[in-house]
Amino acid sequence: MLEQPYLLIILSSLAIGLTAGFVMHRSDFCVTACFRDVFLFRDFFLMRQMLLLVVVGMVLFEAGRLTGAISIYPFPGLGPPSLSNVIGGFIFGIGMVLAGGCVCGSLFKLGAGSAASLLAVIGMLTGSAFYAEIHPQWSAFAKSTVLIQGVITLPQWLKLPPTALLLPLATGGSFWLFREFRAGRMDRPAFAVGHLAPWRAALILAFLGFASYVLIGMPLGITTSYSKLGAGIEALFAPEHVNNLGYFAVQSINYTPPFSDRPIIGGPGPQLDAVSAIQYPLLIGIICGAFFSAARLGEWRLQWRLPRRQFVSALTGGLLLGLAARMAPSCNVWHLWGGMPILALQSILFLVGLIPGTWIGARLLARFVIR
Repeated sequence: MLEQPYLLIILSSLAIGLTAGFVMHRSDFCVTACFRDVFLFRDFFLMRQMLLLVVVGMVLFEAGRLTGAISIYPFPGLGPPSLSNVIGGFIFGIGMVLAGGCVCGSLFKLGAGSAASLLAVIGMLTGSAFYAEIHPQWSAFAKSTVLIQGVITLPQWLKLPPTALLLPLATGGSFWLFREFRAGRMDRPAFAVGHLAPWRAALILAFLGFASYVLIGMPLGITTSYSKLGAGIEALFAPEHVNNLGYFAVQSINYTPPFSDRPIIGGPGPQLDAVSAIQYPLLIGIICGAFFSAARLGEWRLQWRLPRRQFVSALTGGLLLGLAARMAPSCNVWHLWGGMPILALQSILFLVGLIPGTWIGARLLARFVIR
């Protein structure tokens, strides 16, 4: 029988994943599009929704910290800022544009029947597993390029209480977003049955991230599960090689979650552990939530009639995503929906790399894929 903390984590992650998959499919909310559309079309509509998500997450996380609803701060999995965060974010930006979706966007599109997204997910599994081959060298580089030792967030670095920075940022962001709403730039007419306005999706996703933080002890994150799955598949063919790779023995999660009195431990290796309990239900939930949404609308179908170059792009992008998510470490959802609301320095540097990476990815997409 599962222990109580694991059962709560599994059920919470599954419920959050199902809701997120449903919401992202109904709104077509994808982080990739938020950044890609800025460079491809000079369209900032979805970027405004992303900023709304970050600002609301900022308010919720800080309110949770002040009221005691959030007991772990900063959340587990964050480390000191390093140049590796910038480089990982840069490669991630290229990959998510070529893949046609980020680590979560590809999942909900897969749930809706996208064959290209299936290839992107296969690429992520492969790229994540390949990272284990270069982990010793990359880990040494990341440690040697740490910019500030022993500091996780910007308020910590400036020796300020989090509210001193978050309150003016959230207030200024809220005022700007209010003006955007008043000017009609946060909504667009939509006539599709079941469509959910992106700004509503952003609000729901921000609350889901908050729920994950309160119930599980950390916001949404999913990419370590790609490493676990990739390692599990590789172990079927080369078990000794997998056992000899040091990365798969790393225990990246070791903390005591809320509503528990004992720590949980897990890492990127193929074994079932705390990471499996947190991320596998979330991954499955996103796919199933999107599938249910598409089936409910009568829109589910296998989408495979695409030009060959789009499949190549999806697979290539997926490989880059899987590799970059381990190099960064972690993904855009973890950093933008989780780290940015608390001003984590790793997440700020990830964004610094993500923006030019997205620009290059958009140029490659326009030149070689969509033409």
